[in-house]
Amino acid sequence: MLSFQVEGMSCGHCVKSVTEAVQALEPTAKVVVDLAAGRVTVDGSDRREAVAQAIKDAGYAVAA
Repeated sequence: MLSFQVEGMSCGHCVKSVTEAVQALEPTAKVVVDLAAGRVTVDGSDRREAVAQAIKDAGYAVAA
């Protein structure tokens, strides 16, 4: 399971955008977005850098 601290998410649209971006890369991955904590958890992928890049490409900042 991968976990990311993500900045810039504030609404349901953000949740959808991040989820779709990750699932475009890993279609079977389970994506859980916690808006209050700014955390994205991805179960079903071990491609940390690729998933982080997908989130960045969707327009969000991923903390190191």
